Formats: sequence, C-alpha cells, structure tokens
Amino acid sequence: MIKQAVEHAAESTGVPPEAVGLLAFAALMALLFVTFAFRSVGTRH
Repeated sequence: MIKQAVEHAAESTGVPPEAVGLLAFAALMALLFVTFAFRSVGTRH
C-alpha cells in the first residue's frame, strides 16, 4: 500500500527522483555552509 502511494506520488510530480535527491543535497549543503559561516559568532567579545 505504501509502495503504491510512493509510486503514484513520483509519477504525478513529473520530477525524477534523482533531481529530488540532488535538490535536497544542495539545500542541505547550503544550510551547512551557512552554519559554518556563523560558527565563531558565539566566541566574539
């Protein structure tokens, strides 16, 4: 039942699963870089 729901959702979006994975990876990497940029804010002063 869950497998059928996932397959139906994948078919209805029209976006390949590889693209979804790459977009998720890019979003997480962007969040990582933002976090890394602010790593020393707490140690100032």
